Amino acid sequence: MMYIKYLLVAVMAASPVTALELERGPITNLPLPRYVTMKASEGNARRGPDTSHRVDWVFTRRDLPLRVTAEYEHWRRVEDAEGQGGWMHYALLSGVRSVLVQGDMVQMHNTPDAGSSVAALLERGVIAHLRACQIDWCRLEVDSARGWVEKRHIWGVAADEEF
Repeated sequence: MMYIKYLLVAVMAASPVTALELERGPITNLPLPRYVTMKASEGNARRGPDTSHRVDWVFTRRDLPLRVTAEYEHWRRVEDAEGQGGWMHYALLSGVRSVLVQGDMVQMHNTPDAGSSVAALLERGVIAHLRACQIDWCRLEVDSARGWVEKRHIWGVAADEEF
């Protein structure tokens, strides 16, 4: 038994695994925290993972990005950009990604470069569909406008996330 313990310690020390990579949801085995969106146009966030728990918050925006911080059976604990939230049934959530614009009149560029031409200006509170992310920029789509926005102006994607 002691041999297995030392072997595990040696393997853990030898592999460059971060704490984030080790944190997985017990139900889905997906990373925690992670981002999802509201599938429904309205959803109750409850105090606990069951319909018998009190509703603490009601989200009323379809495609609103939410951060999943915990899982329990068919329930996910979520929070919005302001930290409001609670437990929601997984059927109200989608893995399709969106972001919330955090700044006023944020410039959406044609390429991931602040010197490139501006495709659109986005107001605070706009929800945009997330298409791709580099280290500092994300490609977004809002109605018919498409372009790149600096990550620092949006909420709904991790600072180090790339895809």
